[in-house]
Amino acid sequence: MAVEQSLTPRGEQTRIHDIGYRHYDGPRLGRAYARRSLYSQSLRGSYGLGRSVKSKVLPMLLFVVMCVPALIMVAVAVATKAKALPVDYTRYAVIMQAVIGLYVASQGPQSVSRDLRFKTVPLYFSRPMETVDYVRAKYAALASALFILTTAPLIVLYVGALLAKLDFADQTKGFGQGLVSVALLSLLFAGIGLVISSITPRRGFGIAAVIAALTISYGAVSTVQAIAFEQSSSSAVPWLGLFSPITLIDGVQTAFLGATSAFPGGEGPSSGQGVVYLVVVLGLIAGSYGLLMRRYRKVGL
Repeated sequence: MAVEQSLTPRGEQTRIHDIGYRHYDGPRLGRAYARRSLYSQSLRGSYGLGRSVKSKVLPMLLFVVMCVPALIMVAVAVATKAKALPVDYTRYAVIMQAVIGLYVASQGPQSVSRDLRFKTVPLYFSRPMETVDYVRAKYAALASALFILTTAPLIVLYVGALLAKLDFADQTKGFGQGLVSVALLSLLFAGIGLVISSITPRRGFGIAAVIAALTISYGAVSTVQAIAFEQSSSSAVPWLGLFSPITLIDGVQTAFLGATSAFPGGEGPSSGQGVVYLVVVLGLIAGSYGLLMRRYRKVGL
């Protein structure tokens, strides 16, 4: 129905015209359905599914790049009848952190920047969906996409280890520890990537900022750690790891998951320092979620 008001004659009444719109009489599926739909569409979009062929190239390429080294390691282990895998499950994501950072940098802005650029966020909130639904769906979708990206090579390593007839109990334990590690990494990287991407509607700026926060910070922290180690200041090395997302994950898994640290000298944080690492990681995850909520409450107004 459309309402037309005439402002010229003072005493004229409002006129209502039936222009043929039909009322929707179907089921009202509500917020839960809208949230699930946004989650599934965002997750599919993280790998270019349902989008153009051009949009599929980069995420699929990065997925392949993540898995190829694991396939090579498995082939070598099977062919040589090795007694252990070349890389621990918990170390794989640290080694491939550059690929993970590129994935977050490409898909974080794709998930939220276009909604900001084309001002479609208020349209989401004009439906039963609320700010918390939007933020949870986007956060969960990117974290799930990252978990898929980082878990796939671990599955390849695990299956290959079983084919190479390595010890089942040891491999299962290592695989479980690896899953915990990449789950924490996925939540942390997704939160950081979305917060940075939500600041600007310019996708290019978002990509550059995410790369700087994830990849460049790791290079800078690793360099400073190496300098501190060479200057016989090894006690400072664990504390320097608090300033990069990937070294935070490295510290947590070294302290609590029995992983071998990638820090200079192989000396990761102690159990007490590991508690600090874990608190910082959980604080960053919770803080990212809170910042996203504040950001989108303002955008949705």
